[in-house]
Amino acid sequence: MREQDVIELLMAQHGQIRDLFDEVEQAPPEKVAAAFDRLTRVLSVHETAEEEIVHPYARKKLDNGQGVVADRLEEENRAKRLLLELHKKGVDDPGFWDGLARLRTAVTAHARSEERYEFARLRAGTTAMERRAMAAAVRAAESLAPSRPRPGTESAAKNLLMGTPLALMDRARDMIRKALDRR
Repeated sequence: MREQDVIELLMAQHGQIRDLFDEVEQAPPEKVAAAFDRLTRVLSVHETAEEEIVHPYARKKLDNGQGVVADRLEEENRAKRLLLELHKKGVDDPGFWDGLARLRTAVTAHARSEERYEFARLRAGTTAMERRAMAAAVRAAESLAPSRPRPGTESAAKNLLMGTPLALMDRARDMIRKALDRR
C-alpha cells in the first residue's frame, strides 16, 4: 500500500476530508450532525498528527522550513477556530452552512498549500525509509490525538503535553454521547 509513505498517507487523508465535506453538505437534515462530527474528528486528528510529526520534521529538514511551517500553522489555527465555532454553535445554527463553506474554503486552501510547499519538498528531501517511519509516527500520533479542534495547540510540544489528556476527555465525551443516543 502506497500509504506507507507519509506523503501518500496525508494526501489520502486530504481526499477523505474533501469527501467528508461532501457528506455533510449532502446529508439529509437528520444526519448532518453525525456527518459533521465525523468531519470534526478526522480534521482534528489529522491536524494534530501533522503538528506533532510532519511540521517539526519539515522545520528542520527543509530550506526555510521555519517559514514554510509557520505559514501552515497559521492556516491550521484559522481553520481550527472556524471548526470550533461551528462545533459550538451546532448544525441547527442559522449560520452553519455559511460557516461550513468558509471552513471548506480554508481547509482546501490549507491542504493545497501543504501539498505544494511542504509535502512536495519533503518528498524530494527525504528517503523512502524516512517517509515510512514518519507514516508510522503519524498513525501513532493519530491514535492519541484529541477528536475536537484545539486552537492554540499548533506546536508539537503543546500537542504532546496537552494532547493525550484532551484526547481522553474527548473520547470519554464521545462515548457518553453515544450511550445517551442509544436510549
